[in-house]
Amino acid sequence: MAPKQPNNNRQYPQIVDKNSVDTPDPNELYAALDLGTNSCRMLIAHPKGNQFHVVDSYSKSVQLGAGLEKTGRLSGASMARTIQALRVCKQKLRRHKVDRMRIVATEACRRASNGEAFRAQVRAETGLELEIIQAEEEARLAVISCSSLVSTRTEQLLVVDIGGGSTELVWIDLTALSPRERPRALMRLHAGFHDTQSPFPAAKVVDWISIPLGVATLRDSFADVADDSARYALMSCHFEDSLANFAPYASAQSKEGFQIIGTSGTVTTVAASHLGLRRYDRNKVDGLRMTSEQIDQVVTSYLSLGPKGRRQDPRIGKDRQALIMSGAAILQALMRAWPTERVSVADRGLREGLLYAQMSADGVLEDVPY
Repeated sequence: MAPKQPNNNRQYPQIVDKNSVDTPDPNELYAALDLGTNSCRMLIAHPKGNQFHVVDSYSKSVQLGAGLEKTGRLSGASMARTIQALRVCKQKLRRHKVDRMRIVATEACRRASNGEAFRAQVRAETGLELEIIQAEEEARLAVISCSSLVSTRTEQLLVVDIGGGSTELVWIDLTALSPRERPRALMRLHAGFHDTQSPFPAAKVVDWISIPLGVATLRDSFADVADDSARYALMSCHFEDSLANFAPYASAQSKEGFQIIGTSGTVTTVAASHLGLRRYDRNKVDGLRMTSEQIDQVVTSYLSLGPKGRRQDPRIGKDRQALIMSGAAILQALMRAWPTERVSVADRGLREGLLYAQMSADGVLEDVPY
């Protein structure tokens, strides 16, 4: 499947709540549910200044996309696991009396021939209205979630979201914006990558791409290669080949003023391994900066462990060990293309972007410095 890139003629209305056209109470709760290829994850939060405060969360590995590469369909077992997780989410939403929410599905449902049938099944069995969002919105939400991690020295920004079924890359030029204005300008992307209606300064999206290779799909594509190191090398080279249509790939990029922000379980796991954490600590990982060399050292240690050693390594974890090498293959391919001293680790992603986008569109976030 070819990578998806933007249609610049498309118009992007602002996100509004379907239940009310009135400005909500700033203390009202919002929910964001991200149903990905591997996991079902939800946050419930209320606005707090220019951020939000989480009051409840949920995360469950459902492996919705298991077998999708071979059959092109979501399996009955995968759908059953997912619906059971969605029932738990529905109970939390009811208990907190949440009315303002977005419940979205990504690459697995986009690609599955029975994706729409699954949406109908979710509605019938849980009462939840599942949106299957397009790749561009998924990319925009990843950028929004990471806006507060942008350095004041950054002029060229690459945001990378490594998912289970796809990887989104967005290249943004910030040179026309003052350092103070850069996070705000990224937040305004909830209205679209090429919004011409806003009177405020906008971040310039140079290019974006959605590559239909994530940690699960890339792993499944090379599952028949027995040798661990050979499989890893093939995965990384295959992913690098898929970058050829990404416009900034052709030009050399100076390390000065260039920042990569990576958001995914892969990036946070590599960061935790770099720090030597025996127990994951979000406060130590989110916002951490790593160099290409530090990432290479962690990946080399993963390869030296081999499959058995990685399964037993507490830094990786049982849920992540099966996917960490395909994720690392993607990450190292990006580092080869754009070496940098400034890779920022983001323990945040689509859920946070959904919350920020809803709150920003509703005008309940305070306009104060980040």
